[in-house]
Amino acid sequence: MELLGFLTVVILVFALFMLLAGIFTAYFGSGKSRMIGAALLAIGLIVGVLWIVMGLDSVEIIDVNMSKVIWDAFLYILAGVIGALAAIGVFLLAIMKS
Repeated sequence: MELLGFLTVVILVFALFMLLAGIFTAYFGSGKSRMIGAALLAIGLIVGVLWIVMGLDSVEIIDVNMSKVIWDAFLYILAGVIGALAAIGVFLLAIMKS
């Protein structure tokens, strides 16, 4: 994966988790926490939208194939999750049999 592809994954995952943290904090928080949740939500939304807009073909600032990078990242994450679940399964099987 090239540098811009790596940065795209990092920034988009950052934006996604900021959105999720903002939604969670704004929904379950109270008072000052709700304001912090709204700020996290706004930061995630702004970062994600700006990076996607800069990655569009009409803007020449970032030259990266966004759909390919996102698909590759999804496959890498899926492979990691499958590997982790397999390892946890073997671990639990070994512990329960002993």
